[in-house]
This record gives sequence, structure tokens and C-alpha cells, in this order.
Amino acid sequence: MKEKLKNVFFRIWYWYVSTVDKNAEVIFMNYGYSKDNHKIKLDESDEKNRYSAQLYNLVASGANIKGKDILEIGCGRGGGLSYINRYLSPSSITGIDLNKKAIQFCKKHYSNEKTKFLQANAQNLNFQDNTFDVVINIESSHRYSKMDKFLYEVYRVLRPGGFFLFADFRHEVELEKLNTQLKNSSFMLLNDEKITTNVLEALKLSTSERENLIHKIVPKFLHGLGKKFAATEGTPTYNKFLTGEFEYLFYVLMK
Repeated sequence: MKEKLKNVFFRIWYWYVSTVDKNAEVIFMNYGYSKDNHKIKLDESDEKNRYSAQLYNLVASGANIKGKDILEIGCGRGGGLSYINRYLSPSSITGIDLNKKAIQFCKKHYSNEKTKFLQANAQNLNFQDNTFDVVINIESSHRYSKMDKFLYEVYRVLRPGGFFLFADFRHEVELEKLNTQLKNSSFMLLNDEKITTNVLEALKLSTSERENLIHKIVPKFLHGLGKKFAATEGTPTYNKFLTGEFEYLFYVLMK
């Protein structure tokens, strides 16, 4: 019941952000990444999304993206795919998300970037076998009801030798289950890394900017929920990463 209520909250929040964000200020919805405050090179226009972009940069570093056909499952509002497309030179970019408004947003705002966006279910992908070189999934799978089915679908649509670049968080009691699911899949695990401290660093560094944005686009009575969703410093979500109740992980897997 608790998990169902959480999923309802996420759907309502995505709908709300899509409704009030008239100026496309929210294009990323991940917690971000920072390591010793090292900064990747970004255009000035991307600076406000630095830490979220740096998470995509980390994940994309798990494979050679240049000239490859890329699929992101759970693309949200498209900021991550836009970053990859503009900075890492893939051959083609496809993004899918279950949320209809998110896909409408992406089609409207990235129409000039030669990207394709489709509404689709991560656990039932409407693509032919062996379609993509790289599949990316960031901070989305913790809401999937059938992780095994999702892994099967990712494996199916990847070409032989293709890469699955996967980053997400789990409650500490769910880590063993996730690792067992990955082990029982057909993938070869090339790298796994806990990046919780790096996510915490990013959240701390971005708290002021995130709170300013929440105050700008969200009515006062929803500020608390907005900060919790964004995991700003001092919120219950932030503290769960701080205490180790939540762990954030990055995996590189190959077909």
C-alpha cells in the first residue's frame, strides 16, 4: 500500500510540474552527481543543470556513445538525452517515458535536436530485437513493478555486444534483491559502483538553487513536498542517503 501511494504521489507531482512549469525550467529530475566538486565543461546555458548533467556524463562514460544508436528508458523531460545528443555525438537518440505529458514536453522542446520521443512502458518495449547499441536508465527503475521483465526487455532490444548503463537508488534492504536480479539476467556485469557520497555532494551543492526554483514555481503550501521530492539538504530523502538507508548505484552491463 505504501509503495502504491508513493507511485500515485510521483504521478501527481509529474503532472503538477508539467502544468506549472511554463518556461521549461525543469528539464532534469535526477539527484545529480559531484566528485570533489570537479566540474565538467558545460555551455553557460546548461550551468543551472550542472549536477544532473554530470550524472548523465558519468553514466554515459560507461560506453563509447559516439556514433551509436541510443535508447533512454524513463527519459522524463528530456534534459539528459539533450545533453548526450549535444555533447557526446551519438548517431541516433530515442527516449521513452510512461508519462504522456513528459513526452509531449520533449517533442515540443527538442524538435530540432533529431531526437525521437515515444510514450511507452519500460516493461513492454515496442521495439524490434537488436535495435540499439546502448540503453540508458537513470533514477527510474525503483518504481518498476516487474524488474525482471524490464531487464529481459532491455536485453532483447540491445544488439550483441551492446551496453546497458544503469543508475538508480534502492533502500538498503532491497540491494541484495537487485543484485540477484542482475545476476540472474543474461547480462555480463562489467562494473558496479556505489555513488551515494557523490549524489549527496551534488544534493548539498545544489540545494540552494533547487529551493529557489521550488519557491518560484510551487505555491507555498507545497514547498515542503517539493523539497522532499528534490531531496534538498535536511529533508527525509536527503537524510536517508546520509545515513545509508538509501544507496545509489551505477552499473555497466553488456549483452
